[in-house]
Amino acid sequence: AVDPIRDDRLIMHNSAPCNAEIPEHYIMESYLTPNELWFVRHHNPVPIIDPNNYKLTVKGKGCKEVTFSLQELQEKFPKHEVDVTIQCSGNRRSHFDGVKKAQGIPWNMGGVSTARFGGARLKDVLEYCGVKDPEKHGINHVQFISQDEMLASIPIEKAFSYSGDVLLAYEMNGEEIPTDHGYPVRAVVPGYVGVRNVKWVKEVFVSEHEAEGPWQRGVAYKGFASNITDLQHLPTHIIERAAPVQEPPVTSLIVHPAHNAKVHSNTLEMKGWAYSGGGRGIVRVEVSIDGGKSWHTAELKEGSEQKLTRAWAWTFWSAHVEIPKELRGKSSEVLCRATDASYNSQPEHASSIWNVRGLCNTAWHRKTVHFD
Repeated sequence: AVDPIRDDRLIMHNSAPCNAEIPEHYIMESYLTPNELWFVRHHNPVPIIDPNNYKLTVKGKGCKEVTFSLQELQEKFPKHEVDVTIQCSGNRRSHFDGVKKAQGIPWNMGGVSTARFGGARLKDVLEYCGVKDPEKHGINHVQFISQDEMLASIPIEKAFSYSGDVLLAYEMNGEEIPTDHGYPVRAVVPGYVGVRNVKWVKEVFVSEHEAEGPWQRGVAYKGFASNITDLQHLPTHIIERAAPVQEPPVTSLIVHPAHNAKVHSNTLEMKGWAYSGGGRGIVRVEVSIDGGKSWHTAELKEGSEQKLTRAWAWTFWSAHVEIPKELRGKSSEVLCRATDASYNSQPEHASSIWNVRGLCNTAWHRKTVHFD
């Protein structure tokens, strides 16, 4: 394996395997993140795959084994396009540091990106391979197995739903998927955390059981209670009982202003994005410039037109808040919080959701701003 050349604007956490995030000031430059600025999350070296020799095998319960070439995948099934935000479940892990340091890569707020993915619907492919009645055949999960031997799974209810929009994708923002992001074929599971969107897929396995391995059944992507701080000696029954992260909770972040920005005008312009897993659209974003004493409703912009039950991508928001006289010449904490279509809202403090793996930090986002 030879790693691809990467954009030098990315903030590198590791080089081998690569883990890198998009700088926050680039996050909202466009609604669809340019491919070269997409965050990178790898568990192993990047496999180099010859598209002419690529094979994808589908097999398992209630399913005849079929192997597809890349060309067959493109020609046998209608291409379906979906705008999808993919976020690492460890995004904002470093924001837990004020409570207690969590284990894992110290992502700031750039472990997230959005693209228009194109490919074959997983449901179409499964039906072609003979899957007709998952419940009758005891099918509970669909596993994705990667060329790099990483594997993860999703529930059959998601995989076998047309409105679930799960793809075996071969295009990203109108181009071939870049090597770093799964070329030639990756799973795209809208509304699920990044790790379920397995790259470089070589096998789709229809099963009664979820995938084996650390990414599904181990501790890596499970959110444990705050009293659990030692994963080395955690009893097996507690690990097994914990559910793997699938749909992320509702969250929102402030992209502008920057932390510690100096504001010279009479009005503070704020902008950011909001997102919730499971296709739950964003119904409201509120901002505060006085540490949460008073709140203002932001305007929902790009992404707000998505169907509230099928909102797979982020929603941009903006707000203009007049700076009161009592804040002039002072520093203040500016905040944002979002509410999704199921009326879930963000927790106020990270301390209430701290977990040893640092997953799903969706606490109110806070920045300090200095008003002249």
